Amino acid sequence: MDFLPIFANVRGKPCLLVGGGGVATRKADVLLQAGAKLRVVAPEIADDLKSAQGVEAITARFMPEHLDGMKLVIAATNDRAVNKQVSELAQARNIPVNVVDDPELCSFIMPAILDRSPLMVAFSSGGASPVLTRMMRGKLETVIPQNYSRLAAFAERFREEVKTHVTNPAKRRIFWESVFEGVVAEKVLTGDEAGAEAMLQQMFKDEDNIQRGEVYLVGAGPGDPDLLTFRALRLMQKADVVVYDALVSKPIVEMTRRDAERIYVGKRRADHALPQEEINDLLVRLAKEGKRVLRLKGGDPFIFGRGGEEIETLAAQGIPFQVVPGITAASGVASYAGIPLTHRDYSQSCMFVTGHLKDGTMNLDWDALARPRQTVVVYMGLHGLDTLCAKLVEHGLPATTPIAIVQHGTQPTQRVITGTLQTLPDIAAREQPQAPTLIIIGGVVTLRDKLAWFHPQPQ
Repeated sequence: MDFLPIFANVRGKPCLLVGGGGVATRKADVLLQAGAKLRVVAPEIADDLKSAQGVEAITARFMPEHLDGMKLVIAATNDRAVNKQVSELAQARNIPVNVVDDPELCSFIMPAILDRSPLMVAFSSGGASPVLTRMMRGKLETVIPQNYSRLAAFAERFREEVKTHVTNPAKRRIFWESVFEGVVAEKVLTGDEAGAEAMLQQMFKDEDNIQRGEVYLVGAGPGDPDLLTFRALRLMQKADVVVYDALVSKPIVEMTRRDAERIYVGKRRADHALPQEEINDLLVRLAKEGKRVLRLKGGDPFIFGRGGEEIETLAAQGIPFQVVPGITAASGVASYAGIPLTHRDYSQSCMFVTGHLKDGTMNLDWDALARPRQTVVVYMGLHGLDTLCAKLVEHGLPATTPIAIVQHGTQPTQRVITGTLQTLPDIAAREQPQAPTLIIIGGVVTLRDKLAWFHPQPQ
């Protein structure tokens, strides 16, 4: 360990910043946010820094007397000789000093900061690689959302009351873990602090039964893990049991808690691991056992994901649940394929339909689908491609209407096959695309050639 990581209290204390440019301005922002009384010294000081509230601006070259009374010093000039002078004089007076991008002259390092006040996280490479430090901070941003500050403040508010009710330190730690990993924390994070406080008070009365089951119905998006929401990632790390579909990609499943039980309930055409009714009952049973259940579904739970059926059962059984939207396949896959779903010159509306109904037929509203100047996105339509193309032509769409099949959209195995309503069935028979696929119909498909160099590439 090259540096001892500490947090300094500079609120109301005089601090010196030597330098008046852009770098100095950024350091001033941090010091002012921490409540420092800031003195800025430089021959030239940026106007926004000079006029900032709480700043004593001295337009002059650095002199030793500028250190008088200071509790902390930062040198941020582009003149190493000046920076070195500041460092040596400050250290001679035992004043902590940081010289930007020059670890040899520092007695302390300014870290990259993740601010969720009162929760604070600081990253430092000891000055070896500030860029890597900022990248690591960015990664943690995805794990600790902004509203964790609300959770930390909630815990601070009830800290003494918890001590009063739970006097044993070991039990108190378990109590707080149950708060932070359970329904109370979720209510705080979603803004329901009144509900969280009521549940906390109930926990005081029922310490032996603080573990309460809940179901998280989470949309996993179309396949690329980068498209998951922050909230989805957080709940994926909390769940005791993961119940996942066939359309959830393996990398996403691997991002769930390592010690969580994983239950596959995937459904493909003519191959259902569990019927939907049994999945509904499974979620209820696991939650009643006191487990936090992650129901992980491809795309968005409420767009051809049968999420509505599942929460109907949960609500009827009085099981607490949360629904986390995901990027639906139509949006994510079309973007990665370089096909905008709407475009002023080609399409003023977009329809999502499923090509596989309960009875196994493709009994769609063909007149509505065959309207001009719209985009039609067909989920689960590969098996009925011949029927789909023939019916759309029969109901008025030109046989030359562009159409695309996107295989494994947003994933490394993504493949896009294009043609027209007349030609695509033969092309697909030759190319043999593999499910899962998405079918996109309309003039917007022609834009793929123009946008081929610009759309995101699956990783």
